[in-house]
Amino acid sequence: MRGFLNIFTRRAANSLALVLACGASLSPAAAGDLDAIQSAFDTTFGTEQRAPRNYGSPFEAQVAALANAQGGRIGVAALDLSTGRSVAVLGNQPFPMASTSKVAIVATFLEGVDQGRFRLEDQYPLMIPVPSRKFDGPVAPVRAGGMYSALNLIEMTITRSDNNATDALLAVVGGPQAVNRWLRKSGLNDLHIDRDIATLVRDDGAVDPARTVDTRDAATPLAMVRLLSGIYRGEWLSASSRAVLMGAMERCLTGKRRMRALLPEDARVAHKTGTLYNTSSDVGFIHMPDGRPIAVAIYVTGQGGKPNRDARIAAIARALYDGYGADGMGLRRTAAR
Repeated sequence: MRGFLNIFTRRAANSLALVLACGASLSPAAAGDLDAIQSAFDTTFGTEQRAPRNYGSPFEAQVAALANAQGGRIGVAALDLSTGRSVAVLGNQPFPMASTSKVAIVATFLEGVDQGRFRLEDQYPLMIPVPSRKFDGPVAPVRAGGMYSALNLIEMTITRSDNNATDALLAVVGGPQAVNRWLRKSGLNDLHIDRDIATLVRDDGAVDPARTVDTRDAATPLAMVRLLSGIYRGEWLSASSRAVLMGAMERCLTGKRRMRALLPEDARVAHKTGTLYNTSSDVGFIHMPDGRPIAVAIYVTGQGGKPNRDARIAAIARALYDGYGADGMGLRRTAAR
């Protein structure tokens, strides 16, 4: 079927068995097993073969162990925007963006604000889904709802993950293809949007992301981190537009059991969550105690249910926080010499 790779073939079944066998015995010290897991996933899901990874440091090995293959694919990417140190596990594989795509949609709209095509005070209608059967046409029907300012629509989109507000902004910019044009212009080729949110939600569940790579509405963790880092560094948006998006991400109300859950209460986090059938995600920024921003993308599939996926995201986020925190201690010791 077009748009995704079905893995129920003999080759895929054998590869997946290898993945599960490796994942069952995974330990932080098992660098060879980790390479075997990634290689097996690359073979199974048809993505580009990566060079063997060396998880020589305990930090990288711990992140890789938490992102093991048992129970479903997990993709992780993180980048210290101050030092450039990066960590990735299955970083080049596509994962369902779900609502993490809303970061790109809002960024596309804000570029229009910077160019004078839109204004934050302009009023636009919510796009409310009209009941329809799954897969009944390529685009789910919607109707216009109440009017809100663009600034309010952005706040609703990011802080509450409001789908109707998101589709309002998506309609204003020109639909998924307009967002994709902005992404390509920004050099982001491994992140793309194919459907509006109403259609994405209506047709959700047709593909199990734990066993199948659906390349629609997908991003690699590394591509998402590239998007986040470019936004943070002001590569594509003005300072005022960047402040609008980053401020909304800091006020995000969803995903309390995900990235934030195991971090210190005073840890500064700006993020956006995503949830669809058998997949949960959280992307954004974790600020270290010394002020260093870490761009993070965590995509988790399967794991036996949403609570388990949330717990895995929380554990990985904490491992990233601790690992990059240890880097900060090393930097302070070096500066003191």
